[in-house]
Amino acid sequence: MKYLKAAVMLTLALLMTGIHLPVATAQQGPQSQPSETVAKPKKTVPADTPADTDQPPIPSQYKKDKEATTNLPTFHSDVTAVQVEVSVLDNKGHFIPNIPKEKFRVLEDDVPQQIATFSTNADAPMTVAMVIEFDNKFTRYWSQGWYETLMASYGFVQTLKPEDYVAIVAFDMRPEILCDFTTDRMKVQEAMQRLRIPGFSESNLFDALVDTTQRMSNIEGRKAILLIATGRDTFSKLTFDKARKAIQEGGVPIYAISILQAYRIMADQYMGPMQRMDFLQADNEMNTFARETGGQAFFPRFLGEYPGIFQAVSTALRNQYSIAYHPSNQAKDGKYRKIKVELVNPENGEALKIVDEKHKPIKYSVIAKGGYNAPKEVE
Repeated sequence: MKYLKAAVMLTLALLMTGIHLPVATAQQGPQSQPSETVAKPKKTVPADTPADTDQPPIPSQYKKDKEATTNLPTFHSDVTAVQVEVSVLDNKGHFIPNIPKEKFRVLEDDVPQQIATFSTNADAPMTVAMVIEFDNKFTRYWSQGWYETLMASYGFVQTLKPEDYVAIVAFDMRPEILCDFTTDRMKVQEAMQRLRIPGFSESNLFDALVDTTQRMSNIEGRKAILLIATGRDTFSKLTFDKARKAIQEGGVPIYAISILQAYRIMADQYMGPMQRMDFLQADNEMNTFARETGGQAFFPRFLGEYPGIFQAVSTALRNQYSIAYHPSNQAKDGKYRKIKVELVNPENGEALKIVDEKHKPIKYSVIAKGGYNAPKEVE
């Protein structure tokens, strides 16, 4: 009766937010290698940018055995060019289009770099891994966490285009691939239907993020990780510093949506100092992972905020400037190198001023990954 009541409440919540539950029967076990074929999309390139005819290939198999994972190529293997995906957003989170190449400046360790290629392609298919925390640390006490998790999962999938690839990864003690990369939305819905009764209270966030990042490192084209979690880590094998370094090396943008923010507000008076500190640390870690990979972090307090977040993430993923440069520092020392992307006036080198239709200045932010690890000479 308890689960029936929870299911009824979930259905009502989803109907109120315009999200439709799937009706397919869940499969037992991870999905196999996708067999779909996708027609190559037409590229739309601005007239003032060089043409780029390469299309992103279909993602390779999401290999799960340990040996195959360790042999996958990583972002920093034999780097001859550095690729940076850049989003320019106004203070309302809207993408600012039609910025020409000459107004971008890329700095590596504060040294200006020569941009080799520059393009935009909003029509290219995306590859997204949804990494979802599903443990009973909080859901056994309060069903809102379960509602939020399912709403965030279903809601984001509805923003994807038919040609986009998506995988579903749930984690508690360890990550489990519920659905391999596929364009079949029925398989995706069936995978998310398995998110019903959490089994463990552990939440090994660091291990799950690093595992997913490494598995996606050999996928070309536009890709991202959508993290739906509280941000708390309990017993990961990796420390925060080691996970942070591995995620930086992977070069996969992370878009994080924090759940249970409303619960924290309601229960703040009952929390002790240690629990408050745990949540604040979790928020900082989510922010760090997103910022350093060129993604974004969101901390919704109300269910009504989710549609806007889904739209913001979709806009950020669809509308990006793709920049590549050959680093002036060719030393293969394996060191981490900081990247900073700026908008400048090419005539005087000062920060670029952007105005709206009424010639009023617009505040904007440039979102790009914070750096990469240089290749290391093999001895």
